[in-house]
Amino acid sequence: MPTVDSVLEQVGEFGWFQKQVFLALCLLSASFAPIYVGIVFLGFTPEHRCLSPGAAELSRRCGWSLAEELNFTAPGPGPQGEAFPRQCRSYEVDWNQSALGCADPLAGLAANRSHLPLGPCRHGWAYDTAGSSIVTEFNLVCEDSWKVGLFQSCVNVGFFLGSLGIGYIADRFGRKLCLLATIVVSAVSGILMAVTPDYASLLLFRTLQGAVSKGSWTAGYTLITEFVGLSYRRTVAILYQMAFTVGLVLLCGLAYVLPRWRELQLVVSAPTLLFLLYYWCVPESPRWLLSQKRNTQAIKIMAHIAQKNGTQPPADLKMLSLEEDVTEKLSPALADLFRTPQLRKHTCILMYLWFTSSVVYQGLIMHVGATGKNLYLDFLYSALGEFPAALIILATIDRVGRLYPLAVSNLAAGAACFAMIFIPRDLHWLSITVACVGRMGITIVFQMVCLVNAELYPTFIRNLGVMVCSSLCDLGGIITPFLVFRLIEVWESLPLVLFAVLSLVAGGMTLLLPETKGVTLPETIEDAENLRRKAKSKENKIYLQIQTSEQQAPQRDASLGTEGQR
Repeated sequence: MPTVDSVLEQVGEFGWFQKQVFLALCLLSASFAPIYVGIVFLGFTPEHRCLSPGAAELSRRCGWSLAEELNFTAPGPGPQGEAFPRQCRSYEVDWNQSALGCADPLAGLAANRSHLPLGPCRHGWAYDTAGSSIVTEFNLVCEDSWKVGLFQSCVNVGFFLGSLGIGYIADRFGRKLCLLATIVVSAVSGILMAVTPDYASLLLFRTLQGAVSKGSWTAGYTLITEFVGLSYRRTVAILYQMAFTVGLVLLCGLAYVLPRWRELQLVVSAPTLLFLLYYWCVPESPRWLLSQKRNTQAIKIMAHIAQKNGTQPPADLKMLSLEEDVTEKLSPALADLFRTPQLRKHTCILMYLWFTSSVVYQGLIMHVGATGKNLYLDFLYSALGEFPAALIILATIDRVGRLYPLAVSNLAAGAACFAMIFIPRDLHWLSITVACVGRMGITIVFQMVCLVNAELYPTFIRNLGVMVCSSLCDLGGIITPFLVFRLIEVWESLPLVLFAVLSLVAGGMTLLLPETKGVTLPETIEDAENLRRKAKSKENKIYLQIQTSEQQAPQRDASLGTEGQR
């Protein structure tokens, strides 16, 4: 009986239909970038100081420049390792008293400014920026600076909470239904974020958006990998993730044009409602339909694919089924991910790889951002550095396979983090360069682990497997902001030590997984359990075919020579 892969070989593994669906879903992948890393622009912290109406009036009356105003009225730097007092503290002085002059207004109050009392910023803060962010609007500085990290952690909390639920919906009720439902909720919650009046509501909508947005991205990823044939599956999977990098570059441009966070949030959220057009242009996955015993619908979709690709469906299309048919409809369950020894091992290793990818990826971004000088250029350079990662994958994945590039990339990221520990501070360019190498390495890991994750699980739990394993990525995202900043307080390079250890261990654990290059997507648990055996048997089969052809070639030459003599 024909399978989906065998039918796609005849009607087109990446024809006009697959290209249309691929380009449409790439827009969804690009739109996920502002949700995942939008904090860089939504929550940037500009230079700030305590706002003092009296000092501002004195500055206006005396005709001071900004530098003179800060010199005469703001405290200087505090002890090393503490925040600048001018950012969080102000002089307890009545600036309206007539005794204050323009030359040195504080000279008559104390011989040494350090003897003047300091107090909190009672009138708020003044920010040196033409734009705005959640920091400037809600005053998330000084004692409330931790709330910026909480804002970013909330989206990862949403990712985590939605992992099991959204993954189950996609495997139980279909990829398409999951895709459309999560698109609506994500777009609406993003729009509400742009108009919310207070910080608490902002966190609520941020968490809600995180709970569904990752599910829509993963559903799109699963759909496109199940629509194409075996020889194109890894290419579209990598390019789908490259679309996320394109989204990073576009986000940088939009943030530069729209420096006010509410306008930026609205512009990146409202257009995603157009993705509801997927209802008419993206069908349900035929693999999922077959796993749910809905063969008639799957056959109609495969015939539609053949029509769009300008080919004729095979004569035995009505007998379409899974590679190994089952007697009853398969329903996904969390226990299936741990049901057999190989699946248990794969699940645990993939969880660790996802966790490491998140911590190192986000941690390196934070480290580079802390030493950057231009918000937009630094973000742009780091985003452009991700494009070589996809090209390296495409150049090696067919020739080398999945495991070795994944392992080497983990080792490269770990080595880069380790090397950064010993780079002097005055060699800033070298530190940034090495950090970008580490960023490229961990980006390769991120893209590869997503591909390998989808290839190691059977169809009826594939989406659930990706969502559950990647939930460890969300846990890593939740703790990374707090983990990095706490370790920096102990030793500035201590986070890099952690990143190096995590990546090096991940590189070794990767080699315990089976190679999936050239292996058909598993349809049942038995297929997934025997992946390593299938890979080895395929290698032996190719070897035997080569040996047979080599033995037959001399025989053909001898027979041809005999005929020539005749």
